Amino acid sequence: MPKVEGYIQRKSMLYKTGVEYGDYTINFVQGCSHGCKYPCYAFSLKKRFGQVKKYEDWLKPYLVSNTLELLDKEIPRFKDKIESVQLCFTTDPFMYGYPEVERMAIDSIKKLNAAGIKCTTLTKGILPQELAQCSSDNEYGITLISLDEDYREMMEPGAAPYAERLAALKGLHDQGCKTWVSVEPYPTPNLIQQDLMELLEAIGFVDKIIFGRTNYSKKISEYKEHKKFYNECAKTVMRFCDERGLACHIKEKTITEE
Repeated sequence: MPKVEGYIQRKSMLYKTGVEYGDYTINFVQGCSHGCKYPCYAFSLKKRFGQVKKYEDWLKPYLVSNTLELLDKEIPRFKDKIESVQLCFTTDPFMYGYPEVERMAIDSIKKLNAAGIKCTTLTKGILPQELAQCSSDNEYGITLISLDEDYREMMEPGAAPYAERLAALKGLHDQGCKTWVSVEPYPTPNLIQQDLMELLEAIGFVDKIIFGRTNYSKKISEYKEHKKFYNECAKTVMRFCDERGLACHIKEKTITEE
């Protein structure tokens, strides 16, 4: 198993996120070994502010060693303001192959749950089945934009294989946990030819599906029918969720005027 590159300390942990479906979040790792090439918004953000200089540095995760101590201090201060805490927005809480990161995620979730705070997770790693022992209010999600492993190896080289992600999510679902999938950033046909319905059928057991377009990529604008494509995909997702009785969220700017 790989080890984190090192340890850093921070002065704060809980903060309000500006993401449209988020509330509060914690990011207890700097960097991400998954190395997503969509491009990755989190990497671009950290590079812009000078926290990371290059892509190779981003792949070397640093664990925030005082995460739990910060939570002990901040939970009493923010508790009454928090509806939920998401793990994570600028890194991955269950980074594939990093047990130290996984352990910190679980310990953080348990600490937040003990204070009556619901947690939501999103990962391209493997959701540990230990999560089934945490609060039943929690929601556990994976990112899944394809079922094609060749595409995963190209775009998410360090992340968990799609089948492994799905199996772990299904395991938690079968134990009664609330589960969801983020189908974002969904690729246009010039990136990969695939059947959206096949993907939706594979994740049809979950409670909620979030769908969103690919952003920050020149290759999307090169596909002249991208607006029509995403509008049609969004309709397909909404229809699928409606027929299955699933919660559905279409990300902002995914549906546009053609």
